[in-house]
Amino acid sequence: MYKAREKYSKLSAGRTQFLDVAVECSELTLPYLITQDDNYKGKRTLLQPFQSVGAKAVVTLSAKLMLAMLPPQTAFFKLQVRDDKLGEEMDATMRSQLDLSFSKIERMIMDYIAASSDRVVVHQAMKHLIVSGNALVFMGKDGLKHYPLNRYVVERDGNGNVIEIITKELISRKVLGLELPTPPEAGPNKVDSYEDDAEVYTCVKMDEASGRWIWHQEVDGMLLPDSRSTAPKNASPWLVLRFNTVDGEDYGRGRVEEFIGDLRSLDGLSQALVEGASVASKVVFLVSPSSTTKPQTLSQAGNGAIIQGRPEDVGVVQVGKTADFSTAAQLSSSIEKRILEAFLVMNIRNAERVTAEEVRLTQLELESSLGGLFSLLTVEFLVPYLNRTLLILQRNKEIPRLPKDIVRPKIVAGVNALGRGQDREALTTFIATIAQTLGPEALLKYVDPSEAIKRLAAAQGIDVLNLIKTDEQMQQEMQAASQQSAQQSLVEQTGQLAGTPLMDPQKNPQLAEQASAAVSQLAQQPPEQ
Repeated sequence: MYKAREKYSKLSAGRTQFLDVAVECSELTLPYLITQDDNYKGKRTLLQPFQSVGAKAVVTLSAKLMLAMLPPQTAFFKLQVRDDKLGEEMDATMRSQLDLSFSKIERMIMDYIAASSDRVVVHQAMKHLIVSGNALVFMGKDGLKHYPLNRYVVERDGNGNVIEIITKELISRKVLGLELPTPPEAGPNKVDSYEDDAEVYTCVKMDEASGRWIWHQEVDGMLLPDSRSTAPKNASPWLVLRFNTVDGEDYGRGRVEEFIGDLRSLDGLSQALVEGASVASKVVFLVSPSSTTKPQTLSQAGNGAIIQGRPEDVGVVQVGKTADFSTAAQLSSSIEKRILEAFLVMNIRNAERVTAEEVRLTQLELESSLGGLFSLLTVEFLVPYLNRTLLILQRNKEIPRLPKDIVRPKIVAGVNALGRGQDREALTTFIATIAQTLGPEALLKYVDPSEAIKRLAAAQGIDVLNLIKTDEQMQQEMQAASQQSAQQSLVEQTGQLAGTPLMDPQKNPQLAEQASAAVSQLAQQPPEQ
């Protein structure tokens, strides 16, 4: 059986090409994200690019992805009862009570996530996904922990399912409580800082017999005590994320890799423009050798000074590359525009009138271009993240246990949120078209207002529970208003009859007394609810 160190070295060979590309992508965007494996701890010199377009693109796209995956104001999931498990005896009242209970549980889970540092780690993982295409997130007891590509290896089967994960970390032996090794003999290759650190390998495997994930930690070929642990198959704390998948590859491909050609060209053009502008901005005066004007006299002359000499004896060195610089600047501008559009950095059209509707449609079009990415992150991140969070909260008894065969969580963020945005756009366009072509009367005649309101709320991701009036409430309010109107009409009619001879108390005292009592009783009677 392989040791963790040996298996890590063996699997590292298949990771080399992906890590090399990831390091180059990081150098063109955010150089501190990913380095080679032997430099991830200790002093290192980072190469700084000549442009900041790549950094802006990565930061903007990562922020949008994080907000799409974990929206701060609403829940990214919805608990609901499976329709095939609902009995025929369940009425609307029972369904409303279930929805209300599920809504409370959803708020408790989102409060737990908001109080943790999960969003910070998720944002960091999104940056690595965009640049390198790979990220590993561990959901431990103390919160999330992120592993970059240079600190883990992974092995998958033919269907892309994870079989084994091995991570590598440098941890101080004092923290681990291990004895320091015997110092080697002094020599030119002696490294003092590496002796105090131990290489800790975490080996994660899928046990097909038990259907559970099993992992342990090794140091110097020995098993760390109390490092063994297990987790259910569908609630693993190890989340191996990819940006783009390629059939047959164990690792993913990043967004930066898809546009690395433009980033290389932009970085080269930016370097040429910066260095050329630096040369062009240098001012050097030339003085003719046969001139009576001395260079020292010219250099010591102050502003507005008068010296002897001829203007043709003094000249200025000029680069004369204005046309070449203009061509490079135009090309870099067009490349920058392509990169920003690819990373969802919205450029508003430069015009006098740019409506909010145009801006919203542009943003929707940009987000729709990454629908496949949202689908992959929903499957590989949101679903396992929610399952693990539910398992932790149920074990800690912070939320009640939910029967898996009856209650099923539904993801409403990511690609589903993108679909809701398109549904909202189609619904509003449809209603506006009917109102403009057929008129408001046809809209009220053929469109059910309550159903339209519910669909708009669903497209916006708004919970309509106790917000929109039900049909029963509308009928009760209409009945109450009708009864109150009838009472008011009867009171008015009785008041009109009071002035007639028939209701005169002197002529017909008994009838007048009965009418007065009926009016008083009718006025005191509350309307039916």
